[in-house]
Amino acid sequence: MFRIRYTFLMTSTKHTFKDSLNLPQTNFPMKANLHQFEPQRLKKWEAHHNYSTLMNAHKSAPLFVCHDGPPYANGAIHVGHLLNKLLKDMVVRSQFTQGRYGPFTPGWDCHGLPIEHKVLRELSPEKKSKLSTLSSNDQRLAIRNICKAYAEKHVAQQSAQMKRLLTLADYDNPYLTFSPAFESDVLNVFAKMVSEGIVFRQLKPVHWSISNQTALADAELEYRDHVSQTAGVAFPIRHHSFDTSLPVYALIWTTTPWTLPANQAIAFNPLMDYVLAEHANRAYIVARERVDYLNSHVSSPVITHPIAATALTNLVAQHPFMDQSAPLLAADFVTADDGTGLVHIAPGHGLDDYILGKAHNLPIYSPVDADGTFNDTIPWLTGVSVWDANTIICDTLAGSGHLVFAYEYTHSYPHDWRSKTPVIFRSTDQWFIGMDIPLSGTKKTLRDMALEAIDTTIDFHPASGRSRLRSMIASRPDWCISRQRSWGLPIPAFIDPTGTILLTEMSVNHIAKRIQKEGSDCWYRQSASELLADYTIESDPMAPLFDIAQATPLYDIFDVWFESGASWHAALYRTLNTSQADVYLEGSDQHRGWFQLSLLTSLAVQHKPPFKTLVTHGFIVDKDGRKLSKSSGNALTVDELLKTHGAEVLRWWTSSLSYENDIKVDNRFFIEAGDHYRKIRNTFRFMLSTIWDLPDGLSDCLNRIPSFSNTSIDCYVLHQLHHLEKRVLSGYATYQFQFVSTALYDFCNDTLSAFYLSSIKDRLYCDKPDSPRRRQSQQTLRIIVDSLIRLFSPILPHTCDEIRESLSGNNASSAQGQPALTIAPPDIHPQWPAIIPLRKHVLKALESAKQDGIENSLDAAVSIPQTIDSAFLPELPDLFGVSRVFFHNGPIRINSLMDEPRCERSWKRDATVKQRPNGHMLSDRDYDAIQ
Repeated sequence: MFRIRYTFLMTSTKHTFKDSLNLPQTNFPMKANLHQFEPQRLKKWEAHHNYSTLMNAHKSAPLFVCHDGPPYANGAIHVGHLLNKLLKDMVVRSQFTQGRYGPFTPGWDCHGLPIEHKVLRELSPEKKSKLSTLSSNDQRLAIRNICKAYAEKHVAQQSAQMKRLLTLADYDNPYLTFSPAFESDVLNVFAKMVSEGIVFRQLKPVHWSISNQTALADAELEYRDHVSQTAGVAFPIRHHSFDTSLPVYALIWTTTPWTLPANQAIAFNPLMDYVLAEHANRAYIVARERVDYLNSHVSSPVITHPIAATALTNLVAQHPFMDQSAPLLAADFVTADDGTGLVHIAPGHGLDDYILGKAHNLPIYSPVDADGTFNDTIPWLTGVSVWDANTIICDTLAGSGHLVFAYEYTHSYPHDWRSKTPVIFRSTDQWFIGMDIPLSGTKKTLRDMALEAIDTTIDFHPASGRSRLRSMIASRPDWCISRQRSWGLPIPAFIDPTGTILLTEMSVNHIAKRIQKEGSDCWYRQSASELLADYTIESDPMAPLFDIAQATPLYDIFDVWFESGASWHAALYRTLNTSQADVYLEGSDQHRGWFQLSLLTSLAVQHKPPFKTLVTHGFIVDKDGRKLSKSSGNALTVDELLKTHGAEVLRWWTSSLSYENDIKVDNRFFIEAGDHYRKIRNTFRFMLSTIWDLPDGLSDCLNRIPSFSNTSIDCYVLHQLHHLEKRVLSGYATYQFQFVSTALYDFCNDTLSAFYLSSIKDRLYCDKPDSPRRRQSQQTLRIIVDSLIRLFSPILPHTCDEIRESLSGNNASSAQGQPALTIAPPDIHPQWPAIIPLRKHVLKALESAKQDGIENSLDAAVSIPQTIDSAFLPELPDLFGVSRVFFHNGPIRINSLMDEPRCERSWKRDATVKQRPNGHMLSDRDYDAIQ
């Protein structure tokens, strides 16, 4: 770090002069002992109500809102949470540095399948047995009670861990998605969406988790390799006019033979070319571009005859093992990328199939139950799982001569992100929010509104987030918001004996008020009549003819993404009276999750995005780019990292990241961050140790700046400090924390340690305590320390508080929440830009002079070209670290002064050194200092 040698002053100087030196004094320790002192700092913050004190002190400043995307209340936080929470904390804290007011309410996602799945798996056999004896609603209530206790436990655990990371948040008043107030506000959002006419219930294929027996949203899927049973199946054509005597078959290709019992049609693309491919006394209809594929799976090459795609219109095939027909239908989603160019259509088990089926009034048939087994509408498969059915169906087709080929095919396939099991498409009655239904208020669709906002309204960091979110919105299906579980917020719909559904804006708002008072458990404790007490159906203009007395509640719950997606209202509006945040900051996966679904709910209700800016970060991986996991042996726990390195080092590491991409972690990266932290700490320690006797306060020091000579090194470093402040504030304003941390570190390491501090150490130690030159440098240091505390505090809040206490006493106010000092830039001499490179050349020449025996630079004089204003001459010896500087007409030259007398107090060999009355060799400056 800075190259200051205490030893030559304290041990090599004669003892006579030791007490005359202005030696360093500070109570700021060199060792941080973060693991020991950070918890003490937390206790102090809590004792002084640090969060509320800061908020109250800044309420008059402009408001800045960073809204917390709620982590799931399920287990201890991991390194990914650490990254996310620390980035948000730096956003929040840096707002104070920029003169704004940044309240931050932490939140937790408490409902949903992951918790329910976990608690049910951990139930003892005795509790499971007892649970099975309860009524359906009592079972739901029992499960909900266990889930709530589980969530509460992990909210407390994660909250403590996040506090330990020194994050600034209103932990006493978090938002929890299971709280009655939050649930009620979510229903208010839903009620408005119902009034806009975009909420509907429909029998429709959705991603279905067999293991958890519920529908899943796109955000709950992950794609993993899966081995599918691929089959080429021949459907006999009943009547045709092709010029062939061979029996004609439509050859379809499928990776889900288990969906064949639900087949209703066959699709072809009218813009593609088709042929009759003759093989083994049969003629198969296939796409011309897929003939080579067919040849690779049959025993001998086929003979082809072209046919017009229009000839396929009105053809009808016979299902190979069901007593039903399969008409051939034109569809533009059929491609020649794989398969045979003909696709079997099961509207109950595929989205494209469903849309085509609806257009042609085909049955939306699904013979598969919630557990993934066939129901009794297919007697020979009843009770068989869809996965086992693949083999049975293929064997049946082979036996009847309709299986042309079959093989196993490995491909990317959607899986339930929680259970890691493959999902299926299955038609069930579900609640949806329509992407392409015009809102009654705006006459625009959610999709159009979202794309417009992405293109024109929202800022993205990094910029690539715009196209990522846009492509996902452009292609996303309708949003399936219903789930078939117990632990969640009920969708407040009712059904009467006629099958009529009651779900209106007024009825939803009525239930919202009940839930705000009683909590959502009331849905399972009360009848429809009790729940709808005081609701008057006659006064509800949207209500259908409906029999409340005979009605029952429906028991679907909301997709948890709907709850967190409505938090802009349920959390932000309730706490800050605003429904639009300045920034949402999450991992890049939230383009398909929280970002997207928050955008949709907000556009539907308030016709504007819930955020002005989206900031995304990458994922944490190990040094080799692999996902962190216990099973891989590369996991790093947050508690261990805190114990080993301390929160401040973890915070510094986080600030140093290019977080837009995936982030590699390894213990050595934290060790390196620790080394940087220690260098910064030692820089502060040196500065504190040299201003212990400065009588001036900060304002006095600031007032002195105009009197500084424009050739003084103090003036120059303050000019550099001004530009540092501008760069840091710009970095904070644009969430470029790596830019900020690099600028701060370089200023400490290069501008201060290697340049300024090494240049002024002689005057700080050896000048008279109250000499104008020493006092000016001390005043400069006082300004630098205060400015750096303010700039560093969003990243290193504990250390900055520690510095502030060392500077002003243990009762000093916190360094947190202070705006940047933003000093006015002092005017510097126009030749300063030339001085800096000149110094580098001189230092290089001094290094070379060691070969001539000049080991100590104070034993040297430097001659430099007279291109520099002579006003710089008093500063140049300290700037170069030598005893004398001369101007001459020539290149840089190093002259030895080893034959000249040396000052016994400062070791300088300037021209004034001579023997004094006390018998010692001293310079004029040093002799005057000891008088």
